[in-house]
Amino acid sequence: MLRLTYIGTTTVPVEAEAIRPDTLAGKSNAEIAALRVQHGNASAPLGEFFRVEGSADDGAVTLEGDCSRVKMLGAGMAGGSLTIRGDAGMHLGAEMTGGEIRVHGNAADWVGAEMRGGKIHVHGNAGHLVGAAYRGSRFGMRGGAILVEGKAGDEVGIGMRRGLVVVGEVGDFAGASLIAGTVFVFGPSGIRAGASMKRGTVAFFGPPPEILRTFRYACTYEPIYLSLYLRQLHAWGYPGVAQYLNVRWHRYCGDRVSLGKGEILVREVT
Repeated sequence: MLRLTYIGTTTVPVEAEAIRPDTLAGKSNAEIAALRVQHGNASAPLGEFFRVEGSADDGAVTLEGDCSRVKMLGAGMAGGSLTIRGDAGMHLGAEMTGGEIRVHGNAADWVGAEMRGGKIHVHGNAGHLVGAAYRGSRFGMRGGAILVEGKAGDEVGIGMRRGLVVVGEVGDFAGASLIAGTVFVFGPSGIRAGASMKRGTVAFFGPPPEILRTFRYACTYEPIYLSLYLRQLHAWGYPGVAQYLNVRWHRYCGDRVSLGKGEILVREVT
């Protein structure tokens, strides 16, 4: 295992997309320390901000310390595991295609933006635009899974094409412009969930938001596929999901201002 301990004291963000297990494997500690990162408007060696110990040959990398000002961690990674024991900065796991990222702390905006595969598990809170499309892009997340145990901000999953996003609480516009894919919300939610969604599912396990008038009630039923998702979440260690295995759901179809083949599911409370 490779251990990178953050020793920087700067308040200027560091863009460290070089920190990804699949590209660090096979490099010596000196080579890793010499990799270039972007510090403000200047390039600097990674070793200026991180103490490098161990080996990345097994595909496992652990970051220690407060990395809340370190951006692009795990961006584009295709394999291996990245564990962050502390907070992480913006664009964590953006455009990744494989591997696993686990954050024992909080993460900033754009977690898993436009990711295509792999898994991100944030044990704390996340910022805005989890699994979202970058401004001007046609698609957001196109595969993989993002789990956030705490709160997330606005526009979670916006423009999502495939994959799974699970959050504890969420802000406004969850699942907006959803093309396909699945968003689970286990706590309170903001307004305008599913606005302009074409297909896909947004499911509210906790108190639901006000459903937009462009959605139409369809039925109340027990979707079998939800139990499969919940069993997988339980296996991944996401807390508190077993209690929802045998519940009924109100299904609303929409958004009728768009293609209208999506669904919002609201848990029936008895």
